[in-house]
Amino acid sequence: MKASEIREAFLAYFERNGHTRVKSSSLIPANDPTLFFTNAGMIQFKEAFTGEESRPYKRACSSQKCMRVSGKHNDLEVVGHTPRHHTFFEMLGNFSFGDYFKKEAIAYGWEFLTKDMGLNPNRLYVTVFEDDDEAEKLWLAHLPKDRIFRRGEKDNFWAMGDTGPCGPCSEIIWGFESAPIDAADLDSDRFMEIWNLVFMQFNRLADGKMVPLAAPSIDTGLGLERLAAVMQGVRSNWETDLFIPIIAKVAKVCKVEPGQSPEVDTALRVIADHIRGAAFLIGDGVIPSNEGRGYVLRRILRRAIRYGKRLGRDEPFLASIAHVVVDSMGSVYPELAIHQRFIERVMDSEDRRFYQTLDKGLELLKAEMGRAKKKVIGGQVAFNLYDTYGFPLDVTQLIAAEKGFSVDDKGFAALMDKQRERARASWKGTGEEAVASVFKELAAAGIRTDFVGYSDNSAEASVLAIIVDGKPVDEAKQGQQVQFVASPTPFYGESGGQVGDVGLAVAEGLEVEITDAKRPLPDLTVHVGRVRKGCLNKGTTITLAIDADARQLTRCNHTATHLLHMALRRVLGEHVKQAGSLVAPSRFRFDFSHFQAMTAEELAEVQRIVNEAIRHNYPVMTYDLTYDEALSQGALAFFGEKYAERVRMLDISGLSRELCGGTHVSSTGEIGMFKIVAESSVAAGVRRIEGVTGIGVERYIDDLEQQRTEIAKMVRAQPTEVVERIRKLAEQTSKLERELKKARSGAVAHDLKDLKKQVKEVGGVKVLVDTVDAPDRKTLGEWAERYRDKPGAEVVVLGSIIDDKVACSAVVTKNLTPKVHAGKIVGAVSKIVGGKGGGRPDFAQGGGTDTKKFASFSKEALKVVRQQLKGVSK
Repeated sequence: MKASEIREAFLAYFERNGHTRVKSSSLIPANDPTLFFTNAGMIQFKEAFTGEESRPYKRACSSQKCMRVSGKHNDLEVVGHTPRHHTFFEMLGNFSFGDYFKKEAIAYGWEFLTKDMGLNPNRLYVTVFEDDDEAEKLWLAHLPKDRIFRRGEKDNFWAMGDTGPCGPCSEIIWGFESAPIDAADLDSDRFMEIWNLVFMQFNRLADGKMVPLAAPSIDTGLGLERLAAVMQGVRSNWETDLFIPIIAKVAKVCKVEPGQSPEVDTALRVIADHIRGAAFLIGDGVIPSNEGRGYVLRRILRRAIRYGKRLGRDEPFLASIAHVVVDSMGSVYPELAIHQRFIERVMDSEDRRFYQTLDKGLELLKAEMGRAKKKVIGGQVAFNLYDTYGFPLDVTQLIAAEKGFSVDDKGFAALMDKQRERARASWKGTGEEAVASVFKELAAAGIRTDFVGYSDNSAEASVLAIIVDGKPVDEAKQGQQVQFVASPTPFYGESGGQVGDVGLAVAEGLEVEITDAKRPLPDLTVHVGRVRKGCLNKGTTITLAIDADARQLTRCNHTATHLLHMALRRVLGEHVKQAGSLVAPSRFRFDFSHFQAMTAEELAEVQRIVNEAIRHNYPVMTYDLTYDEALSQGALAFFGEKYAERVRMLDISGLSRELCGGTHVSSTGEIGMFKIVAESSVAAGVRRIEGVTGIGVERYIDDLEQQRTEIAKMVRAQPTEVVERIRKLAEQTSKLERELKKARSGAVAHDLKDLKKQVKEVGGVKVLVDTVDAPDRKTLGEWAERYRDKPGAEVVVLGSIIDDKVACSAVVTKNLTPKVHAGKIVGAVSKIVGGKGGGRPDFAQGGGTDTKKFASFSKEALKVVRQQLKGVSK
């Protein structure tokens, strides 16, 4: 059976048995900052298991795309060297939310494998938790006791975290050959775990005590790649139809043959796996960067490039292979097909970017290897390669290993920790994690918020919960900061980029100023503010009223971002996708996928299209649809967003259709006017536009007028003549700069006549060390090169005071660089004046902040040069 047939057979089997087929969620977990990636099928059902979210079904099945790049057997270094470990994989799963339990889960698993898949039951084995007598008894109805093995908590007990739902699990294992001797034997390559059934029956409390769950549940995970290997009669996942086409394409592009050598096969597997994983990550909106999820993507892409170089590929190639992944899996995961062009462009961009930095990084690494007394690359060097050149640690390790070197990974890790600490230095902590758990408890208790803000600016509501200092209370007194839940509410809780509403909560003798509204969970709005008068009590009936003017400004900006998205796609291309936004009353920002700065002409055209749509006063309509219905009508879904079964589609007269839960104007004319105020880079492949609408445009124009008036006064011209006046001043300045440079060159030429007297011989080498009055560092370097060439000095070190700091430049003739290094000279001299510096063997610059040491610069610099030249004879 092909993998696609196995996937469909699994889902169809469980549909026949009362399960609802649920689409795979994004690889970027929604509402779960604790996870880098979705790494199991149950992640999208997490809130359903904990009771925080209600679903219209009690049974579900899915084929979930997963990503794992750390943990047991999943480190990147392992991928390609074993038959069945990958970064990206598919997990088939069936789930019960308080419906059926062990008996049915075990029966379903056995029936599907032995009947629907037709596997030989005599080659199936199972493991159960050491204390789970119930599971063993149930398995005995399907296979003999000598093929049931008990294991401890490490292997056969699963938990969602330190606290929360947990329980024993049971693994189904396929035997490729003879029966196992004992439980440990099941870990050998003769056996392969294909399915894990988790029996969630306990709730682990903070003190470690486990109490039975009121509604025990089922969570299972069946590896598609592994079952495909079994069904296709091979021992390695790499030999299945999931990988063979990708490996064949990689081999063709790299001009090698599978089976040519173990090293070639490993490289082919690594590249195939990494391109597959990268395609899915990019398809879900991850962009290469030096942090977070983007860093993981960068690591796997650059690791693939390095293995490509091992196969002799010395130019970008990743993008030319991506289509194979899309061709084979795009029908099941349409986001691949929808974003194919974007995926290929991101891969090509990262491929080319890495080649640009690779040579510089390799030069640094080569120099370090030449200096190293032991065959170890220091942690500082590895960190510099990462921080400056974007070399992931494992790439540095890979390159070093090729030359017989190891890397001080502990030193690297320590420097990384320091960098993270610096990044966190300004963060004081807000207790949000503790507060989040409070709201999860509220949701589990059935507390929900009914949002009526699409149509109403005010509502009479009942106070359902009050939180002060992160803890539930029954009342909040005058002057206290408070968070409270009330329903129904017109307050929009911050989400989807739109900020939360502000306003008031009032009742007789009570007034609460609401400064923000949050939505920590999909069905829970939290009002944040301060009790200005009276006492807020749980159960009180209050009137909630938003600041309608602020809401209207926010509406205008939010609808404008939809028009902007439409215009960007029209001007730049269909690869443009929203990658983030902020919509506030005073302004908006919009992040989108694009690979270069927009031109002035492109920005002007985008602005024209948006304003034209505003002037046409198109109606803005919303529709409640199923997710599939919305997509079939052309609605755009955003990267990484979590969508329910039913969604809200915003339709601007057919110009723009997007899934959006935010608040919007009823017609585009309400926006008034649209103005782009900035365009910039956010990350590789992601640009940002900042803008204003309506009153914001008025304020922006007024500010520009005021600035123009002030500039006119400064340049002594009328406001209408400012541009021409500044153009003339710029021409005069340019002329004066040319004359000044000419005068300085003349002065240098004059000085050169007397420099021969200052050139000293040190060990037979002509050395010139001097201080000068240079206008900038570039000129200082140019003078050093000129002094080397004219008087005939072979080593030149110049110092100057520039911007109240000591600057230093050193040059060395090419014939001396094997023995004398300009970078080391500058490094040593810079250290003396309280700074640092370095560079190439023939040219380097640096300096420091200790200007008091400048008086002895020539003397100290000459000492450094003498030390460098010690032992050098010509």
